[in-house]
Amino acid sequence: MEKLYIYNTLTRTKQEFKAINAPFVGLYVCGPTVYSDVHLGNCRTFMSFDMIYRYLTHIGYKVRYVRNVTDAGHLESDADVGEDKISKKAKLSQLEPMEIVQKYTVGFRDVMSLFNALPPSIEPTATGHIIEQQEIAKQIIKNGLAYESNGTVYFDVEKFAKDNNYTVLTNRKLEELLENTRELDGQDDKRGRLDFALWIKAKPEHLMKWPSPWGVGFPGWHIECSAMSTKYLGEQFDIHGGGMDLQATHHTNEIAQNIAYCGKSPANYWMHTNMLTVNGQKMSKSLGNSFLPMELFTGQHPLLEKGYSPMAVRFFMMQTHYRSTLDFSNDALNAAEKAYTRLMESYKTLQNLKPSNTSSENINELEKKCYEAMNDDFNTPVLIAHLFDAIRIVNSTNDKKATLTQTDIDQLKNIYQHFVFDVMGLRKEEETGKANQALAGVMELVIELRNKAKTNKDYVTSDAIRDKLTEVNIQIKDTKEGTNWSI
Repeated sequence: MEKLYIYNTLTRTKQEFKAINAPFVGLYVCGPTVYSDVHLGNCRTFMSFDMIYRYLTHIGYKVRYVRNVTDAGHLESDADVGEDKISKKAKLSQLEPMEIVQKYTVGFRDVMSLFNALPPSIEPTATGHIIEQQEIAKQIIKNGLAYESNGTVYFDVEKFAKDNNYTVLTNRKLEELLENTRELDGQDDKRGRLDFALWIKAKPEHLMKWPSPWGVGFPGWHIECSAMSTKYLGEQFDIHGGGMDLQATHHTNEIAQNIAYCGKSPANYWMHTNMLTVNGQKMSKSLGNSFLPMELFTGQHPLLEKGYSPMAVRFFMMQTHYRSTLDFSNDALNAAEKAYTRLMESYKTLQNLKPSNTSSENINELEKKCYEAMNDDFNTPVLIAHLFDAIRIVNSTNDKKATLTQTDIDQLKNIYQHFVFDVMGLRKEEETGKANQALAGVMELVIELRNKAKTNKDYVTSDAIRDKLTEVNIQIKDTKEGTNWSI
């Protein structure tokens, strides 16, 4: 096995990765809450862990990759108050909660497939593990670190913190957390301000609820991950991942639950991806600067000049280290698109290179540098810099300014296959990309013609355009901001 170093949030240092039971590796990543279309921040996290999964597999580990689907128990507050996100969407849409779950789970998988992300080994759901969650809650009560109050089971944080480091993941002081915790609804049922729910009593109008030893209710958000990671990876496993926004509460509470349940901290290495910004500002719906993957592909968003293919976007994300902030801008996306195209063109050129008897390039050294980059906490930006050295070598050889033996050419082909396709998860899609851009251009023209027809009160033509598009599964929608289209 290659020596691999991972930045561990738990220790705040880069550490040599040592699997508990090599060559087997247990990897758990917090998956999506399926009440709306997956946003780009989530996509970045899942693409980063897809790359990590791919590289661990590439260097010889047998990885069991578990990524859950949260289909119950995640409340609007990300804490213990408010309505369940899925139930709320179901009521607004006048659908069953499981129809919402199905719709957005399928949508999530479709988007990840467009980004060429491999499916995880196991994709468990919160609703499929209600019994396991109840059993953990029962054991924590038995161990004296949780209590039942009016049908809700709370984790006793301050009691736990007397013998354990509750803030081990964030290194914050407990007193500071207590000071910053505001009074919340239902506070009277809790013994301490920081206590969080393992099981929540359901109000009569709550749609998703199950019987339990404490009455009818539903699981807390944090306990589902403890239940599923323990079931499929054991009480202790190798890597736990997620977005950095989960670190302070969700992951902190997971560690506390696991220690209270079985006396063991769940994962040896905790990995967190950083956030997305747009033109230097945090991406958020309230600022009007967030966009969905499909808007990015079609270019149908006020902040986008045009659409970008899924692979150009994936390449763009790989250009920044997973622990660094990633800033979206048209200039950055355009530059990434050009760089991705250059990489793919050089791969095509490589297939037709003519070998020489001697070589002017050191391909062994190039390959070594590629592995060194990935073994340094999965440093894809440095890897890409080395791959651009490969592009230079390919182009120089093609222009007769450098020479390569057949062995070198074969080795270069392996470097492209291993690092561009197998590890970074890119694929050749230049034709798809061109087709997407062509369609976006055609639709712009069609919408313009329809708008002209409407302005001229030629409603027969404008309606005919709309109906013909509907026949070929292209929907158009008139809004205050203009006309949008989707497939």
